[in-house]
Amino acid sequence: MIRTRFTELVGIEHPIVQGGMQWVGRAELAAAVSEAGGLGIITALTQPTPDDLRKEIARARTLTKKPFGVNLTILPTIKPPPYVEYRQAIIDSGVTVVETAGNKPQEHVDEFKKHGIKVVHKCTSVRHALSAERMGVDAISIDGFECAGHPGEDDTPGLILIPAAADKVKIPMIASGGFGDGRGLAAALALGADGINMGTRFMATVESPIHQLVKDQIVANDERSTELIFRTMRNTSRVAKNPISTQVVAMEKEGATFDQVRDLVAGARGKQVYATGDWQDGIWSAGQVQGLINDIPTCADLIGRIVRDAEAIIKVRIGRMIAA
Repeated sequence: MIRTRFTELVGIEHPIVQGGMQWVGRAELAAAVSEAGGLGIITALTQPTPDDLRKEIARARTLTKKPFGVNLTILPTIKPPPYVEYRQAIIDSGVTVVETAGNKPQEHVDEFKKHGIKVVHKCTSVRHALSAERMGVDAISIDGFECAGHPGEDDTPGLILIPAAADKVKIPMIASGGFGDGRGLAAALALGADGINMGTRFMATVESPIHQLVKDQIVANDERSTELIFRTMRNTSRVAKNPISTQVVAMEKEGATFDQVRDLVAGARGKQVYATGDWQDGIWSAGQVQGLINDIPTCADLIGRIVRDAEAIIKVRIGRMIAA
């Protein structure tokens, strides 16, 4: 049993969090992670409406009685979703933990805190983590450059970012980006984190609600099988390497604007990848941790294995290296 400030904060057994993932963070995956002792996360904006989110939270409650959270990502868009209504759905549903991400969520943090909800904010830099701490969040999720999705623009890998943040952040902190096994959990704890956040690793599980062919491709891929798109637009995103993402990178090098790549990177097209299994036909998020993923276990088997391996590393392998 590994107890940390984060497990105590949110009332879970193991310091392992399933990150909020667009189109992937559904009730069946979140419930399986929570049932296994971690913290599962439903992704709010995967649901078409706030009422659909209420139904998805209710569905998760039929699958587990353990704590799970909801991710609410606030990003600037031409036509913003009704964030306030999604927030109210979360509050009305009695969710106890929220993962926030994106720009300046102060209004949402204040409202969640008013209702006794624990807020974990995702950050990609120490300065943003300190800003979130001042904002009043309860914990930080710090994302290294290895992560899927948005790694920020500083390109700081976890080996540096995690201890740099641990030196300055006073509240509990979980580490994200490149984690997929017990070695990663032991390393994160050694670097000063209070647990780990995993996205890509949980995509390749039995309960993950994506097509089997995509799961198989994650297993087949290695640590080089990602691309960084939107670099020229200062909105970097790490995605799986395929003909579409490679084309987008090539077009950016030629000076393409977002409007010129819009059809290639459309979210609806990426959503279809998970539904049809045609992993070459759209943009979908995946991290460098693909190089450490070799199987498709249940969430319970995966979490159990990670915790056992981390405990063995901490108590046995490292212990033997210390001279009496």
